[in-house]
Amino acid sequence: MAQTKVTSPGIADDAVTVAKIPNTSITNAKLANSAITINSSPVSLGGSVTVGETKPTITSISPTVITNAQTAVTLTGTNYVSVPQVQAINSTGAIVNADSITYTSATTIVATFTLTTDGTYYLRVENNDGNAVRSSTALLTVSDNPVWVTAAGTLGTFAGASAIATQTLTCTDATSFAITSGAVATPLTFTTGVGSCTITGTQTQHTSAATDNFTVTATDAEGQTAARAFSMSWSFTIGQGGQFN
Repeated sequence: MAQTKVTSPGIADDAVTVAKIPNTSITNAKLANSAITINSSPVSLGGSVTVGETKPTITSISPTVITNAQTAVTLTGTNYVSVPQVQAINSTGAIVNADSITYTSATTIVATFTLTTDGTYYLRVENNDGNAVRSSTALLTVSDNPVWVTAAGTLGTFAGASAIATQTLTCTDATSFAITSGAVATPLTFTTGVGSCTITGTQTQHTSAATDNFTVTATDAEGQTAARAFSMSWSFTIGQGGQFN
């Protein structure tokens, strides 16, 4: 018997059922086309397609640590649709909506937050179609910068030929300190600590009146920093500096 090609106009949408065609009776050889379409996705015969919702993803953010001041946070991921909603969710469960959201592309959005409560936050992105994602971990940390207690400026004028009294520089929440510009006179010892640092010893670098300027940067547990400029001056009486005969 000669085979007859079946075309779309020849079969009503509801005319073909499993009861009328056994599961094993249709093969590639009997179908002229090599693919069918499901939910606008072409599927090759013998292939497969995932039919479902397309959800956004969050792969990273920058910066990961911010202060309580209003700050823009860039989210990188996939499947963002203009313009999504973005929320920060505190580990306590409190939800804060972004102040503003800028859609850059399907892979990048910028959310600006003002988060007045220190802590760690999950981030949630919801597209206009309702598809959403919440980060699996608390990606964002909100923490105040370390705060200096010791006033900036001169630490005093010291006798150049004598050991100095220990100078203690204090900064709240700091876990380490470093001299990031300038230097103390050699061979004074600068010692970092938690909450404060110290300067001790007897200088030998100068033999006449001089001033050393330096900047100390304090760093907290979240990597936030605060810098402060200081100076130390040296004085010499006649005969101490060796500049008189």
